[in-house]
Amino acid sequence: MASDFYLRYYVGHKGKFGHEFLEFEFRPDGKLRYSKLTAYVHKSVMEELKRIIDDSEITQEDDALWPPPDRVGRQELEIVIGDEHISFTTSKIGSLIDVNQSKDPEGLRVVYYPCPGPQVSSSVSIGLHFKIKPI
Repeated sequence: MASDFYLRYYVGHKGKFGHEFLEFEFRPDGKLRYSKLTAYVHKSVMEELKRIIDDSEITQEDDALWPPPDRVGRQELEIVIGDEHISFTTSKIGSLIDVNQSKDPEGLRVVYYPCPGPQVSSSVSIGLHFKIKPI
């Protein structure tokens, strides 16, 4: 497994319906935790996620100019890749308009585009793990 790779993503808010959120993490041993569910993913999935992060160059970014979390919500992205450990926090991004109107649209765009990849991978993996019935 990619023992030098860890990824955690959280997006959520607290409102009249309580704490509504989506959170997932890919651990170095291939364990995928999605809310309260867990499954294991193949090393090729971990390698692809690592490639997405490497290609995005997100580890070069700084969240100092990104909008801080507010009443609308918050997003967190934590990545360990090799010797680098980064953690970003910003407000909940609703659309590309929010990104373009920020003080650092280029930097925030780097987070906006790659995040759906791991999000889709985690939900598909969990869905396959818990819904497929053996013949």
